[in-house]
Amino acid sequence: GQLEKAFEVFADMQQRGVEPNLITYNALISACEKSGHVAKAFEVFDELQQRGLEPTTMTYSAMISACAKKGFSSQKAFDLFAEMQQRGLEPNVI
Repeated sequence: GQLEKAFEVFADMQQRGVEPNLITYNALISACEKSGHVAKAFEVFDELQQRGLEPTTMTYSAMISACAKKGFSSQKAFDLFAEMQQRGLEPNVI
């Protein structure tokens, strides 16, 4: 499907020496969220931070929205919201 294609393009970029940036990661998280792959969204979220990138309000919004999918833990959404605020990021309206 489309999510698999997005990850193929992501892998191809890296193989060609293109370093993913926050926009790339946000797009992948959004794709995971839209397709209901919450665990994969968390993998991408963790990877972007391991690469030294700082999540933005957009990143957190997509992650919180992903938590609302398929009955995922609402506590995790609240944890993400608290983490976002601790980083000094202002919530937005989605």
